[in-house]
Amino acid sequence: MTTITQLRAFLAASTSGSFSAAGRELGLTQPTVSELVRKLEVEHSLDLFVRTGRRLILTAAGEELFPWARRVVEGADGADEAMRSLRGIEGGVASFGVLRNAPFYFLSDLAERFHQKYPNVRTRLVGQNSVEVADAVRSGTLEAGLVVLPVPDEDLDVRPLMRDEVLWASADPRRTSSPMTIAAIPAAPLILYDAYYGWTDPTRRQLADRAQAAGVRLEPMIEVENIDSALGLVARGVGDTIVSTAVTRHAMFPAGVTTTPFAEPLYDVIALVTRRNAVLSPVTAELARMARRTILRMRDESGVDAAIGESDT
Repeated sequence: MTTITQLRAFLAASTSGSFSAAGRELGLTQPTVSELVRKLEVEHSLDLFVRTGRRLILTAAGEELFPWARRVVEGADGADEAMRSLRGIEGGVASFGVLRNAPFYFLSDLAERFHQKYPNVRTRLVGQNSVEVADAVRSGTLEAGLVVLPVPDEDLDVRPLMRDEVLWASADPRRTSSPMTIAAIPAAPLILYDAYYGWTDPTRRQLADRAQAAGVRLEPMIEVENIDSALGLVARGVGDTIVSTAVTRHAMFPAGVTTTPFAEPLYDVIALVTRRNAVLSPVTAELARMARRTILRMRDESGVDAAIGESDT
């Protein structure tokens, strides 16, 4: 099997033009480099160099291998550098935006877990509405963050991780006995959270877009700032609200509140956002990796919709 060491020898010989120069570059003897390349040629029954004259010349097979070899070696070097950076994390500040409903996505202990692993790193986790997280990442105030889509994606790289269905929640089982339709919402006593952000909130925005397309006007009876307050009102029978599946699975979800899906399913898509073409600091890159793995693990373990093809790697 082809090894990284063989590919390094091949690349060094290709760029330097001789096995002697390649040996000096790699800290190996000329015979060692020559033997590494020879084994690569024997393994594939192909000549990679024309060995005539004073300088090595790539054959057609060598020309074909060169870009692939460079890609593999650069990838291995990048992985090594990343591991060295993580092993050497001894300070700095990790800045990361998290969902305002972070406890429902098992993110509430993220700071503690990160601190235990990297005790000398200052951690700045900012819980905001997704629109503000996206704006903060775009402006550089935060390096990265988790958001619910849709958000304005100008100058952002958006990496969807998990799709979580949004449900209708009520303490009156008659109002959850069948799927909720957009047309039926105005007849229900509607309670919505994220009052400060209003219809710019991504989940509410999706709901509003559907209502507009159906010719329906949505006017909440009560608006509060956080989901806990909304669920408390729902549990007391004051009105109904919308919640993601992750919320209903949490121990904080009130007993006696029932849910039903929308007739046309509605989803929150959780995504990782970074500034386009920006390189994350090692500390924030590691924090983002931990947050991403938490979301993917939740998706896989709790059975929420796994339609987005992102593996936990």
